[in-house]
Amino acid sequence: EAGLPAGVLNVVNGDKEAVDTLLDDARVQAVSFVGSTPIAETIYQRASANGKRCQALGGAKNHAIVMPDADMDNVVDSLTGAAFGSSGERCMALSVAVAVGDEAADAMIDKMQGRMKTLKVGPFHDAENDFGPVITKAHQEKVCGYIDSAEQQGARVVVDGRGVQVPGHENGFYVGGTLIDRVTPDMTCYLEEIFGPVLLVVRANSMEEAMQLIDDHEYGNGTCIYTRDGEAARYFSDRIQVGMVGINVPLPVPVAYHSFGGWKRSLFGDLAAYGPDAVRFYTKRKTVTQRWPSAGVREGAQFSFPS
Repeated sequence: EAGLPAGVLNVVNGDKEAVDTLLDDARVQAVSFVGSTPIAETIYQRASANGKRCQALGGAKNHAIVMPDADMDNVVDSLTGAAFGSSGERCMALSVAVAVGDEAADAMIDKMQGRMKTLKVGPFHDAENDFGPVITKAHQEKVCGYIDSAEQQGARVVVDGRGVQVPGHENGFYVGGTLIDRVTPDMTCYLEEIFGPVLLVVRANSMEEAMQLIDDHEYGNGTCIYTRDGEAARYFSDRIQVGMVGINVPLPVPVAYHSFGGWKRSLFGDLAAYGPDAVRFYTKRKTVTQRWPSAGVREGAQFSFPS
């Protein structure tokens, strides 16, 4: 209906068998994928082994550093939308707030509790709601399992989204906005991508310690810093080992003419999605060198490297 010529866009519904066919068939020259890191890595390895170009975008654990000088009201508004929008089911969801200093952490948590009381959870088709259910019953149980594990491993559940009930939709796969404090880097909830409306708070003593936490994590998709200090922002953006960086921007999704993609185990392959990298990914470069000497003009053999 859009007018594309036949064969430009084809939709194949299937499971692993269909995917493996695409990865193995010689007619397929390039494979682009978005999903979890284990699957992304498997697809990248198999496609590459078959001589195909591959970009495979994997998981994320996006951190925000909250500096003591940050505008805390702006921080709370930003974090609320970035952590709970789309029920946290997006690769750019901001799922960890690293507060520098206990004073900043306490102020942020105090304001977050008040802000989260206004969150409206319910059917996605009602525009009055801030976010809807998670995708399946199994995923609802998985998200709640991460909250359980955080509690069991010593974190403090400040706002609990487990067991939320939506009138008229009692069997819906709902998880309310959840805020967990005193999270440490060895906890399961911190190490793995939750992919739900859960915001973790990690406390750090310095900006350098906060940055080291981010650099040490296996994922490097997106990150941001909240600060009024231009020097701190520049230091952070220059040195952090993450592919997409925001300065007082909670979801650092670049506009379409810049490339989208993380570092470390968030992206397998050398070329990111859209922007200039997308053009490079879907094209093959060819260099043509030409010379048209005048008739009858001879320069003789040249034994040096041509230039």
